[in-house]
Formats: sequence, structure tokens, C-alpha cells
Amino acid sequence: MEQRYVFDLLPAEWKEAAEAYGEKGFRGKQIFGWLAKGAELPEMSNVPKRLREVLMEDYEWHLPEVVIEQTSETDGTKKCLLEFPDGSRVESVFMKYHYGNSICISSQVGCRMGCTFCASTRKGLVRSLSGGEMLAEVLAMCKLTKEEINHVVIMGIGEPFDNYESLSRFLQLIHAPEGYNLSLRNITVSTCGLLPEIAQFAEDFPQVNLAVSLHAPNDEIRRRTMPIARKYPYEQLMDTCRAYTEKTGRRITFEYAMIAGVNDGDEHARELAELLGGWLTHVNLIPLNEVEGTGYAKAKEDRIRSFSRILEHAGVAVTVRRTLGSDIDAACGQLRLR
Repeated sequence: MEQRYVFDLLPAEWKEAAEAYGEKGFRGKQIFGWLAKGAELPEMSNVPKRLREVLMEDYEWHLPEVVIEQTSETDGTKKCLLEFPDGSRVESVFMKYHYGNSICISSQVGCRMGCTFCASTRKGLVRSLSGGEMLAEVLAMCKLTKEEINHVVIMGIGEPFDNYESLSRFLQLIHAPEGYNLSLRNITVSTCGLLPEIAQFAEDFPQVNLAVSLHAPNDEIRRRTMPIARKYPYEQLMDTCRAYTEKTGRRITFEYAMIAGVNDGDEHARELAELLGGWLTHVNLIPLNEVEGTGYAKAKEDRIRSFSRILEHAGVAVTVRRTLGSDIDAACGQLRLR
């Protein structure tokens, strides 16, 4: 029988597992609590030895191994290449902000979305991560840094909504009061625009923050840079996003990578402002993190400032993202670059 990964089990499933071994159900709660600390089985001092022995045989226990660790000399951002027991590798990024520590985790090994400015999609999709493997990324980074993580963004390698079932399990796992107990409002999920999943997400997790990778003010530019736009046209995306805000009462963050000569003109800003004015949105302008071989260059600072001013004057909430970890290829769009 194939071993199950311990971090995949929810509290109720651990209770059932404990009872199946002839133990009281509360033993499952104890095990889940230990796992939320990244503890190895021998450390679980209040779990009976007999139970620990059978669990060791029946489950896969290890956190992913840190294969490479890099720390930015400019801002202290830490990027880790993590390897799971089957040899699959992903990258996770630890960042410090004034409001607390944040981690950007991956949801898949590779990506099949094909966005033309992103390094993570270059070799396609290898496999999706399980919910427990996503949780293990967080726990491995906690263990490495010896610091608490207060915010989680699922913006690393992969398209989270292309792995919706595992994403849902991860959110339940990390939010469970018996374990890590992270507030859903401290979690952000980013999608390139899978419309059925956006609608489902509004039903399932209205408290989790949603970010949509937009990167264009119209369908023509979006189709050139993001293949998903050929399946879901721009107008349909906007309609789905409006429905999301109306249902949840929460704003969407639209991520917009500023690419020189592609989407950074004043006319693009005016077009975007007209689209987004009057509803619950926030635009996060991202100075493009350049990836060799794409042919794209970062928009100049004066272009970014002008773009931002036009949105502000139109009443659209806008910020310019602070770029962290670019010297170690840990910035947005650079994961899996080397």
C-alpha cells in the first residue's frame, strides 16, 4: 500500500486514523498539532510509542529537503529550492515586511499556462502539489528561518486554480484551529484568470484575498502575452470579476506587470481606468522582473509614475509593488529561472 503524506490529513481524518489504530480520537488532534509545528514523529512526546511505530510504517513523514538556500544581499529575502521525496522540486520565498513575515509558495511543479513573460512556465507542468505538500513548504520555511510566518501568498510556481482541489485542502489545513491556525484574511491566492474557479472560489473561500494577473488593459494585448486569454476573453473575465466582488463584498487586486512598449502607455492607463472605475478593485503595478529570452524589458520609472497618476486621478486604487529578491531571481515571474 502506498504511504500517505502526513501533512495531507485534516484534523477529522487524523481522529479517524487514531481510532482505526485502537486509540482515542484525541490522539489525532495531538498529532495534527505537532505537525503544525513541523515536528518529526520522535518529537511527539505525548503520543504513545506503539502508535508512533505504526504511523512511521504507514505514512510518509518528511518535510521537503532544502536543496539550495539563497539570501538577498539587498533586502534579506530568502529563496529556497525544496525537494520532495519523489525528486520533485519547487521554490518558496520568505520575505520580511513591516506588517510581518510573508511566504510565497508554489502550487505546482512547473506550470502549463504559458504566460510569455514568466520563467516558471518554461518547461511546462510536471505535476501538481498536494495540499499537504503546500503546507509543508510553509513549515519547512518556518523551520529554516526559525520565524513565524504571518501571511501566505500562493503566487509561486504554478497556477493555483489549475490545482483547485489541493488548494482547497491547503487552505483548510493551514486555517485549522487545531494546527497552524492562520487567518484566511492573511492568505492571498493569485490566478491568471480561470473563470469557473474564480466563481467557485467566491462560494468556497470568500474571506481569502484574490489577486488576478491582468497585465493588459484590453483583449488584444492580453492575448499576445497570456494564452489563457484565448480561452476566456477579456470581457468575460471582467464580468466574472465583477460578479466575484458583488458576491463577496471584497475587492480584487489586479496585478499588472509594466512592460516597456507593450502595456505601459498613458493610453493604456486611461483604458484601464475606464474599465475599473466604480467597483471594488485595486491595481498593483509591478515593475517587470526581466527574464532572459522573453524579449521584454521593464518599463521606465517615469512611465510607471505616469501610469499610476492616471489611475489615481480616475479614482482607481493603485500601488507600485516593492520588488524584493530580484538579485536572487526570487521576484515575481522569476521563479524557476535558474
